[in-house]
Amino acid sequence: MKTGIIGLPQVGKTSLFKILTGVSLEDRGYSNPREAHIGVARVPDERLDKLSALYSPKKTTYATVDYVDVAAIGQEALKETAFLTSLRNVDALIHVLRAFEDDSIPHVGPIDPLRDIKNVEFDLMVSDLTQIEKRLERLEKDLKRGRTSELEREQDLLLRSKAALEEEKPLRELEMTADEKKLIKGFMFLSQKPILYALNIGESATLGDDLEAAAAKYKLEEVASRPNAGATAICGKVEAELAEMDEAEAADFLSSYGLKESGLTRLIRKSYELLGLISFFTAGEDECRAWTIPAGSKAPQGAGAIHSDLEHHFIRAETIRWDALLEAGSEANARARGTLRLEGKEYVVQDGDVMHIRHSG
Repeated sequence: MKTGIIGLPQVGKTSLFKILTGVSLEDRGYSNPREAHIGVARVPDERLDKLSALYSPKKTTYATVDYVDVAAIGQEALKETAFLTSLRNVDALIHVLRAFEDDSIPHVGPIDPLRDIKNVEFDLMVSDLTQIEKRLERLEKDLKRGRTSELEREQDLLLRSKAALEEEKPLRELEMTADEKKLIKGFMFLSQKPILYALNIGESATLGDDLEAAAAKYKLEEVASRPNAGATAICGKVEAELAEMDEAEAADFLSSYGLKESGLTRLIRKSYELLGLISFFTAGEDECRAWTIPAGSKAPQGAGAIHSDLEHHFIRAETIRWDALLEAGSEANARARGTLRLEGKEYVVQDGDVMHIRHSG
């Protein structure tokens, strides 16, 4: 699962990518400014930290998110095949928005994140509309040769999508059944992708309060409340400084701003949620690990995330909430209390479950 980082020029997009992933573009030898950059970020998880403290394992493995940094977005960029391919291949988008003042970094016009959202959203919708119109032309020819229910369903859905876009409504807000989503999945429409708006604000003595108030200050609350959307705020300058510190220094630095965690931590967590993902855990003396699965997955699919053989030979899952396990102090105590339970094939895995898979393999 990949999250694309998009934005207009000079918003701090590539700097954010470097901080998130630790990828040095110079070391990787990237020379083409239009080339997409790919990196991986660890998903911070206090629950896993506490489980690891309980078991003292040889290894602790966190969930991860893949991030793709693409070139600055715009109508001209969206006409380029390589740029479009990079953007279509991601599962969700983070739109970085400039909300900081800095005379040394050029910016066209006044700082206005809501205007930038509308401009970029418009470009994404125009790209989708062009794609739909081309496909509808081909469909009409195919339908003249021979009508099938599948072609008719595709035409109906594309006409509905076209109407939404012409009303400047992104496809992520269009209600679709699971079958309809499957029908047009191959188009990889840009305005259908879930989106997280990330305000990049300036440094201040009241940074903690400013991060909390940023969405309201820049009037993003309405767009962020729409289906498959959200908003958060970071301070790129502070995050760059934090990236150079050890854990103790970073904690003191955050505390000086009245913060318990960095904006970057919230952004990673929100982008993980935006993808519709949850974490369950396996815990033991060898390893404590977070496993990533789509929300709504049943126990056998959770087992399959660990190893495909476990899904095929699944019998039961010993399951307990992470906090209930911590309260019990051990699996043996949890079993004695009756809080460690056996779940079957129809059990829907919950975010924060600790599971041990019983299998016949």
